[in-house]
Amino acid sequence: MSGEPIPGEAENETPAATPGARPRPRRRSRAFGLRTRLVLAFLLVAAVGCGTTAALTYRAARNAILEQTQDIAVSHFREQVQTVQVGLPVDHAVLQDAVRQIARQGKPRPWRVFAEYGTLRVSSTTSPTSTVITPALRRSALGAPHGSFQRVVSAGKPWLTVALPIVFTPGEQSGGTRPTGLVLYAVMELDVEEVSIRAMVTAARDGVLPALAVALIPALLAARSVLRPVRDLRRAARRMGEGRLDTRIQVKGGDELAELAQTFNESAAELERSVVELRQAEARARRFASDVSHELRTPLAGMLAVTEVLDEDAAGLDPDTAAAVRLISAETGKLAVLVEDLMEISRFDARAAVLHTDEVDVAETIRRTLLSRRWTDPAQIVTDLPDGIRARLDPRRFDVVIANLVGNALRHGRPPVTVRLSTEFRADDASTWLVTEVADRGPGIQPEVLPHVFDRFYKADQARTRSAGSGLGLAITLENVRLHGGTVRAMNDPGRGAVFVVEMPVTAGREEGA
Repeated sequence: MSGEPIPGEAENETPAATPGARPRPRRRSRAFGLRTRLVLAFLLVAAVGCGTTAALTYRAARNAILEQTQDIAVSHFREQVQTVQVGLPVDHAVLQDAVRQIARQGKPRPWRVFAEYGTLRVSSTTSPTSTVITPALRRSALGAPHGSFQRVVSAGKPWLTVALPIVFTPGEQSGGTRPTGLVLYAVMELDVEEVSIRAMVTAARDGVLPALAVALIPALLAARSVLRPVRDLRRAARRMGEGRLDTRIQVKGGDELAELAQTFNESAAELERSVVELRQAEARARRFASDVSHELRTPLAGMLAVTEVLDEDAAGLDPDTAAAVRLISAETGKLAVLVEDLMEISRFDARAAVLHTDEVDVAETIRRTLLSRRWTDPAQIVTDLPDGIRARLDPRRFDVVIANLVGNALRHGRPPVTVRLSTEFRADDASTWLVTEVADRGPGIQPEVLPHVFDRFYKADQARTRSAGSGLGLAITLENVRLHGGTVRAMNDPGRGAVFVVEMPVTAGREEGA
């Protein structure tokens, strides 16, 4: 079968209503739909990538800046210290001049130089000691003849501290060097490097949002390309649910989504073939039932006429013959009822049943139904029918509804059967509804039977092969109520037994020619 590809219809396009089609449920908004999750996932990956790259770049650049400044400072400080000529024991004035000279030669920017020799403390500043020089650096300087350095943060500022001990060589025969006990310290503020590092952090931070904005474009494009087959599949499934079984999806590409679309098309084709076969078989079965019922109607009319004559003469026959005649008459009547019910249900199946409505007094209509069936015994029927309730109904079909429900209650329940009439105003659609209730005093309906009471030919007791009715009464009742635009439901009331409630709009519906 040729498939119908899904057109590129708009996302919010609403197709025209189809008579008899179920209303489409309103689509709920999805705050975190698949598109949103895909875009967020894409942006999250982009954010993680930007953050990781920025962090690694920041770390490498920061180390490079600090190491460059540190190498220049340590190398130059070592060169300056090697030029110091200080005799032992150390003279305070000579040492003072030496540290000031070294401080003036500081690179890459001025130093603050401190000297320590035993208890002697000398500096190029007004303070003889520095809080930036840590005990750990002092211990390291005494044990490392080639010096050591340390980066510290004091009072919120970064500093570089370099320590170099002064050593001497006693002579070639002794070999090696010996510490003099004099240690020089150079202290340099890393404020310029800190400004450069903060500028890098700011640049990296400010670059994240533009990078994410740029990443949003491919994220939207990727989400669109991924979700397009999903949207096509959703529209196709919706159209299939509306009964358009010839719906097909245009297959593009060779990925997993294309395979899904191909599988959908194959399943839809198989479903369409099966539904067509089922509809054809159902149509044949309905046509057969209708034709058989119609063909039986004429001979049954003759048989009913004969049995009526035989019934009248049965009193003059011998007892066995009279019993046989009455049995034939009763069974012929049941067959006539079954044929009429089959023809009626065939009209519903063929959608040929229509309403011929008239404005009637509902209570009076129900009383006429009970009277015509001779259901007037107060011990059998109790009515609660307020006068003055008028509605536009099909009197014949409403008569069938009441007769089937009351007859069913008399056959399967216990008297008295109560028939109650009332109206109900519904604020949701500002309409008035007619409510008819039929209740008996029997044991009620078994819970497993309740969902099937309106099914055709359903038997609560599978061992029971015969019943007083045709097995179609409640099914015809349901169809007649639906034709009026109403509903009928069955339930159990512990105090009353089985209860059937019919609700129909006061102005009912699908009239002939409408």
